[in-house]
Amino acid sequence: MKESRSDCTTILVGKNATIDGSTIVSRNEDSSFGACPKKFIVVEPKNQPRTYQAKLSKVKITLPPKREALRYTCTPDAIGDKGIWGESGINSENVAMSATETITSNPRILGVDPLVEDGIGEEDMLTLVLPYVHSAKEGVLRLGSILEEYGTYEMNGIAFSDKDEVWYLETYGGHQWAAVRIPDDAYVVAPNRTNIDEFDFDSDDTLSAPGLKELIEKHHLNPDHDKYNFRHIFGSSTIKDTRYNNPRAWYVQKYFDAELPYGPEEQELPFICHAKRKISVEDVKWLLSSHYQNTDFDPYGSGTESQKKRYRPIGINRNQEGHILQIRNDVPKEIAGIHWVFVGPNTFNAAVPFYANVNDTPACYRDVSGEFDLKTVFWLTRTLAVLGDTDYDRYSELEASFEEKVVSACRNLQLKADQVAVTKKNPVKYLTEINNQMAEIDLNEATKLLGDMVDVGGNHMKLKFDLHD
Repeated sequence: MKESRSDCTTILVGKNATIDGSTIVSRNEDSSFGACPKKFIVVEPKNQPRTYQAKLSKVKITLPPKREALRYTCTPDAIGDKGIWGESGINSENVAMSATETITSNPRILGVDPLVEDGIGEEDMLTLVLPYVHSAKEGVLRLGSILEEYGTYEMNGIAFSDKDEVWYLETYGGHQWAAVRIPDDAYVVAPNRTNIDEFDFDSDDTLSAPGLKELIEKHHLNPDHDKYNFRHIFGSSTIKDTRYNNPRAWYVQKYFDAELPYGPEEQELPFICHAKRKISVEDVKWLLSSHYQNTDFDPYGSGTESQKKRYRPIGINRNQEGHILQIRNDVPKEIAGIHWVFVGPNTFNAAVPFYANVNDTPACYRDVSGEFDLKTVFWLTRTLAVLGDTDYDRYSELEASFEEKVVSACRNLQLKADQVAVTKKNPVKYLTEINNQMAEIDLNEATKLLGDMVDVGGNHMKLKFDLHD
């Protein structure tokens, strides 16, 4: 049985919908099990494989020559025994990729085009695509061609961006795929379901596998009379969707539009959405950490036990890493790519805005293994989350203060570095050092937070005795 990272949540934002004119691709990588240590690294062209051999399937793919490969950041598994799982990254041409969002399907399309046991999967996609593309659209086309040739053993949604465009691609069956360019003034939230709804085959803002329209018609896959809705054609509308997937999309959409007329179990929540205000990185991080705050469904809230367990939250104990891939439009290209990284459960971590144009990453994010080590941010964050979960109300303000300090300090450092980097003969070396400084801020503040939580929590242990109690 193939391993599945089945619990992710994706948020995409077009450049005219963001507060600063940048494009945003973001996602939580969640596993279906406990800790899956993640690291943040840079892959140089010389270290990119020439022949790619998957771990979870027998697929072997010859890649372009190393001279054609680009340097890129990524967040692979720290152990690596089950494959690379690169998950997120920005290459040296400022193209970003997030792979992947596990999605749903149905027996109609799976009967027509069965999954391919020895095809590609989430384990492989970033390594096969990101080093070789120079635009978001080119990323869609390269991944699409690989899917057509080799097939896939799972259903996934994959996002690409550059400074101008954001694209979202979904796989259907073993070889089919379709992609939509997100409008510049729009955003998308994509939980673990088929997310693309109405699709226009004649639009310049859509792409798809050759013959997809004909396949739909030939095999009578379309339940609608006068349109193509891919959620209806290729996806699901199940009880699981109403409890596991739809509420996450509803909560994000409600955050950006309080007058949304839908409830959390609505099956027809729109794919393309428009917020009533411009969207910031902080908005995206808060949503990727959210757990239905200010509703009866918050596991830490005051609802009934049944209400608190009814819906799957976005921020969850199985968050392994999260990323916000930001390509900025108001700065030179050398400093445009920002790979925001946050690891471990999102309730007790902070997003750090690492420059992508670097040749190394900070040790406390890079040198992660399967062994527990509080000198690495991944394991430190998991410790904070486990302790914080024991009494969220007691520790949440400490966490909020920690997150504000880290992001504020890193943003201030970034503002200064933006001005200096463009004057440097070797901006890569300079930005690499700035990233080290940001990581040090995060590690130091997270360690301080742990100490503060231990100090506060120690006074409220059950194992105590006082003559005046």
